[in-house]
Amino acid sequence: MTVCIFGNNLTALTLAKTLVNHKINVDLLSSKKNYKIDSSRTIGIANNNINFFNKNIINIEKIIWKIKRIEIFSDNLKKEKLIEFKANKDYLFSIVKNNKLYQLLEKDLSKNKFFSSKFSNDKNISFLDKYELIINCDSSNFITNRYFSKKIIKEYNSNAYTTVISHDQISNDTAVQIFTKKGPLAFLPISNRETSVVYSVHNSNDSKDENIEQLIKDKNFKYKIKNIEKIQSFQLKSLNLRSYYHDNILAFGDLLHKVHPLAGQGFNMTIRDTKILLEIIKKKLDVGLSLDSSVNLDFQKKLKHKNFIFSNGVDLIHEFFNLERKMKTSFMSKSVKFISSYPSLNKMFTKIADRGVLF
Repeated sequence: MTVCIFGNNLTALTLAKTLVNHKINVDLLSSKKNYKIDSSRTIGIANNNINFFNKNIINIEKIIWKIKRIEIFSDNLKKEKLIEFKANKDYLFSIVKNNKLYQLLEKDLSKNKFFSSKFSNDKNISFLDKYELIINCDSSNFITNRYFSKKIIKEYNSNAYTTVISHDQISNDTAVQIFTKKGPLAFLPISNRETSVVYSVHNSNDSKDENIEQLIKDKNFKYKIKNIEKIQSFQLKSLNLRSYYHDNILAFGDLLHKVHPLAGQGFNMTIRDTKILLEIIKKKLDVGLSLDSSVNLDFQKKLKHKNFIFSNGVDLIHEFFNLERKMKTSFMSKSVKFISSYPSLNKMFTKIADRGVLF
């Protein structure tokens, strides 16, 4: 039994490593020979997902930076703290650089006898007939264009700007998010001397003239910045795929769902999907069944409604604070501060961020 995975991005490598760990042969097919991953991009991984990653995929303890506290501020003169989440035990979540995780997975897979990586030619797809299960993680290949074009898309009319700042050494275990008048700005520690920055800026008539580097400096109240790396950007949108599969082809990762980065839940949703997919596959193999289109049907039944609820919950958070930005009032922020003062609600929000809705 060999499973075909399309794509050579972080999601594809994560899924491939999960499967080969259970002695399932994987052919990874890539439409890009020299895939480049942005060194300025980072991902936050919830505590529960870190445990799953270490146990079932690959141990990443050496490349993660653990976050013990999250502080959320409003963008007023006092830099008023609205919410604070603290770790009950060790840490709340961890930050890892995309390229470090990618390199770790790539190196490990290259030495695995159950893994094969190939370059695919879009013009000749007859070879796909030999696979009973195909998982597509590539959002721009011929399979996506042919079978997975029907989506529920919401444009945020915003761009996300990412970079890494170098600064004086501090005890750097607190993530900070500031809801500015232009959009949410997150400072995500990756060491005591470096911090990842994600600034989601709403487009306006003068947005093309924005100096993002200067905006980051102006809003920063914590770090003594020494250097700001080259700033990268991408458009923001939310996305939910209408059908998760076509026959024996399963869509996966960002193809299924994209969410606003303000909650840091994009890759966490993919890890939770990986966990459910692994459970389905193991049950099939344990009773001697083959891995075919029935895997895809079971996967969609278990996850489609949960992912839709969760992604819309993230969107609701964005709209909540975006309404305050549009109305130019602090009413929303004051409401959040009042609600967060209840320990039971604070605990509930922390649990949802760690495990996801209904997981």
